[in-house]
Amino acid sequence: MFTHPSNGTAHKERPPVRLLTLTTLFPNVVAPRHGIFVANRLRRICDTGRVHSTVVAAVPWFPGAYRSALGVPRAESLSGFSVFHPRYFQVPGVGMRMQPVTLAWALLAQLRRQGLAASSFDIVDAHYFYPDGVAASRVADALGLPLVISARGSDINLIGGMPFARRRMLRAADRAQALVAVSAALAEKMAALGMPAERTHVLRNGVDMDVFSPLAQPQARAHLSLDERGPLVLGVGNLVAEKGFELLIRAVSLLPATRLLIVGQGPLRRALRSLGDTVAPGRVEFRDNMPQSGLRIAYAAADVLGLPSLREGWPNVLLEAMACGIPVVASAVGGVSEIVGRGAPGTVLSDRTAPAWATALRAMMGTLAPEQVRQYATRFGWEEVVLKQCTLYEEIADHWAAGSRPRRARWAPAHA
Repeated sequence: MFTHPSNGTAHKERPPVRLLTLTTLFPNVVAPRHGIFVANRLRRICDTGRVHSTVVAAVPWFPGAYRSALGVPRAESLSGFSVFHPRYFQVPGVGMRMQPVTLAWALLAQLRRQGLAASSFDIVDAHYFYPDGVAASRVADALGLPLVISARGSDINLIGGMPFARRRMLRAADRAQALVAVSAALAEKMAALGMPAERTHVLRNGVDMDVFSPLAQPQARAHLSLDERGPLVLGVGNLVAEKGFELLIRAVSLLPATRLLIVGQGPLRRALRSLGDTVAPGRVEFRDNMPQSGLRIAYAAADVLGLPSLREGWPNVLLEAMACGIPVVASAVGGVSEIVGRGAPGTVLSDRTAPAWATALRAMMGTLAPEQVRQYATRFGWEEVVLKQCTLYEEIADHWAAGSRPRRARWAPAHA
């Protein structure tokens, strides 16, 4: 027997809910941090024994393009999952309208190759709304299965602003039995787009307090071959315009003797490096993406984390930094204010000027002991979220098995 803490009622032993997890955001041997937030959540859910997942994480293909994806194997074992990586046709730069169709074809073809039929699964589980959720709605229709779509952030905040994509996303949302948002702010934006609020569940991400924990700063800096002296600001994320690292560099340039370490990769690396050399010569350093064990060391080496993003869903880096004992300064976007709330060891800024950011970064340095910062992060563990999501999957699977199978779902779980 299993007792769910949300209502104290006993659950009879039952076979695990069998998910067909479809996503283009999932780690692989070439890009081990790509979509790691999806893998981490799914691993936690499956570790309960109440859910089992078959993961199909397609990668784009076009002659002469997407070279980084060429080394991704067709199948691999990762994070305890057997993951399939079919290729889907994607024209670089102009293929967004085709994506859901070609992705759905690739996903269904992979199922045929593996000899997997609708009877192998209970739920189609999609992560990221476009093209993934839209393609997954086609797969769910083909298999005659219920559908759950999880939104992450830019799929709603950015792609949701494109009329052709929004129309398809709304049709997929109407088809789904449940939608998952990682923050209340994201759920509100989904409702504003026209998605059904009564079937949208806010299930935030959590932080692994065992993986992310304090480490002595001198030891962390020595491990990264960083100078032990002076303040250090840390930035973590993809080097793209949406992350706002230009603002972080300009802010640090106003803090004499303060250095900036940016961990991440992306198309703006050269431009950001040039900016750093110009406005803060010798004080801005870049490192490639790190595994979680390496990120823990980077967090511990810093005095404060800066996240000047233009858009976010639920930025895990804030929780990870605080779990390692490092205060944060972040933009007032997406779910940031839900993470850095009352009493948090951090500052949320609406002002996007370098002086304001420099002031906030300076103010957060050396103000709290690492264990005090970490204590705040403990309220964002995984247990409650995971148990709620397992129950959601079970209710959907049971309701579908009982015979209610409308193409346009109007049912919402009892705890919605």
